[in-house]
Amino acid sequence: MVKKEDNAETPFARVAQGKQSSRRFAEGKRGGEKMEAFGLKRMMLVAMVGALALGCNSGSNASSTNMNSNPAQPPFMSAVAGPPPKAADEAPPAEKTGGFDGKRAYEQVVKQLSYGPRPAGSAALAKLQDYLEAELKSYGCTVEADSFSADTPAGRLPMKNFLVKISGQKPGIILLGTHYDTKRLENFVGADDAGSSTGVMLEIARVLCAQKQPRKYAVWIAFFDAEEAVNREWQDPDNRYGSRQMAAQLAASGDLKNVKAFLLADIVGGKTPHFKRDGDSTKWLKDLVWQVAARLGYGEVFVNAPTNFGGDDHFSFTARKVPSVDIMDLDTQNDVPYWHTPEDTIDKISPKTLAIVGHTILESVQELQKK
Repeated sequence: MVKKEDNAETPFARVAQGKQSSRRFAEGKRGGEKMEAFGLKRMMLVAMVGALALGCNSGSNASSTNMNSNPAQPPFMSAVAGPPPKAADEAPPAEKTGGFDGKRAYEQVVKQLSYGPRPAGSAALAKLQDYLEAELKSYGCTVEADSFSADTPAGRLPMKNFLVKISGQKPGIILLGTHYDTKRLENFVGADDAGSSTGVMLEIARVLCAQKQPRKYAVWIAFFDAEEAVNREWQDPDNRYGSRQMAAQLAASGDLKNVKAFLLADIVGGKTPHFKRDGDSTKWLKDLVWQVAARLGYGEVFVNAPTNFGGDDHFSFTARKVPSVDIMDLDTQNDVPYWHTPEDTIDKISPKTLAIVGHTILESVQELQKK
């Protein structure tokens, strides 16, 4: 065993036992995460409809063709979409949000849910991995895939990270990130956790990979596997397998020292969002992101109240002294009572919220390019 400050960031994610995280309480989270009968039936129906929508065609080429037959149009809206968002949740036009299309990001969430529950090591997640890689490449992105395995309470599981690399003119990297796996719970499809943030990062990749001229610093976008704990409770080392793997690799390659800032998104699609300032995030970077949000008119969404998440993928980078910020709404008493339940479904997602988050991240990247 090694000391916590080393974080045991090995390729197979072995870390020393750390303190049990306060994340499991999730700002007053209700105990038990009940699986109600209505939720079970509903999710079974969603899974059946999703299977019918996909048919037997689960390969990356087929899914990419469905969603990108016309790259200028939004992705294919599958049968799992449910009723369309209400007017209050509709995304503004992309030209008003820095080119970020909240409707496209929403439809990317729908696409993820069409695969059903997607825990680490599952066949469903493997199908999503094929889709993510094909979709990112269809934008013209340079994509690196890292297949690895890790010992977990469920045994040794295969995992895969993706890293989009957009080159810059000078040394320096602005790193963005999301996890794309879902919690290992029955009938849990994770529309908000982690469908929303993955949809946001896919749309950001589409926007940034289309830029004709390189900016001052490179922008890399990470898609982490296996953020979720395999066990019900969040306790080290059973979490953050993918981000610990990537942080270790970047440290070994020497790239980590060039990361100027890491912006993480997780649970960012709710209809009544309040993104509080995480106490474990880097202060100057929090200030920058929240000031950008206020300037854009999102001060009632990016609120100045403090919080403490107790753990997320940014911990893999703050442990290695990388300035990091976590954008997440984990208020389970008010905003996300569906967290880690079968009720985390597409009807909880607001395209408008996705647009707000995507716009804020894109403008924060622009501010970081000035430093």
